[in-house]
Amino acid sequence: MFESLGFEEFTARQASVVLGLAIGILFGVLAERTKFCFRRSLVGEDARAALGIWLMALAVAVAGTQGAVALGWISFDEHRFMAPALPALAIAAGGLMFGAGMVLTRGCVSRLTVLGAGGNLRALTVLMVFAIVAHATLKGVLAPLRTTLGSVTVPMGDAISLAALPGGAPVWAGVIVLACLAVALRSGNRPAHLLMAALIGLLVPLAWVGTGFVLFDDFDPIAMESMSFTLPSAETLFFVIASSAIPASFGPALVGGVLIGACASALIFGTFRWQSFASPGGTGRYFLGAALMGVGGVLAGGCTLGAGLSGVPTLSLAAILGIVSIAVGGLACHALVDRRAA
Repeated sequence: MFESLGFEEFTARQASVVLGLAIGILFGVLAERTKFCFRRSLVGEDARAALGIWLMALAVAVAGTQGAVALGWISFDEHRFMAPALPALAIAAGGLMFGAGMVLTRGCVSRLTVLGAGGNLRALTVLMVFAIVAHATLKGVLAPLRTTLGSVTVPMGDAISLAALPGGAPVWAGVIVLACLAVALRSGNRPAHLLMAALIGLLVPLAWVGTGFVLFDDFDPIAMESMSFTLPSAETLFFVIASSAIPASFGPALVGGVLIGACASALIFGTFRWQSFASPGGTGRYFLGAALMGVGGVLAGGCTLGAGLSGVPTLSLAAILGIVSIAVGGLACHALVDRRAA
């Protein structure tokens, strides 16, 4: 579609940078205001309210994404989430590692990005370690671990998506949406917060449609993607180091936009606070958590946004396995570490 829009000064890739930046800024503002975080929805002191926010966003993301699929704007048939051979061991192990890591660092990657923009030096340090380890798992010294675990697959054929089950995509998308809304509307959140959560969810199909339909160009194709932080964080690290040799893309623009939006929101609403590590032991905990998330996010095929908020709306069983594994890892780590310490 992109070539029919008449842009002569921009390529599809350049336009995707603008899109990523805009979506990132909006997410940064909304996530800062709602304290959007998957970890908080599992083990936070306000878990009920946090879960309501997260599920409201997921309900809108599922409805919007599947609506776009029904209209024929996008298709996930060739997406990596729909690979006929499911790397179940890598996804499950990676999810458990990521879940444990987010508990140790007291935040999923998206939340830490927002906190870092608000002056939290612990979060910024974790993000740097996370990006380095994720890149090492993708292309560096830890890549053999990824390929070894990824080679253990389960043949799924066409049954890699909930859409292949009886009832098809409309039924299963409806089930997820209704279940999420039932919890969200009883979570005790103020209507304004639920509205902001819904807007966060709307960003998911906006990104899918933007990169997969509006900016689709037969002559210069770009990847169809939505909000995620694992690969984009690694790409951002590489872009910062070698930007003169690497063109900007949607992922780094998204991360940069989140930092800008969250920082602006924190400054405007007076929540910006400089914070740092309290002890050497605490520093070690955060570094370990960051490393676990870096490896785990790559193995699981995404973080709580990539596999969860953006992945589940595709109805992919791989994405569902990923977010469930992250939840199990987070709950197990909390039970073994935080509760025992208390």
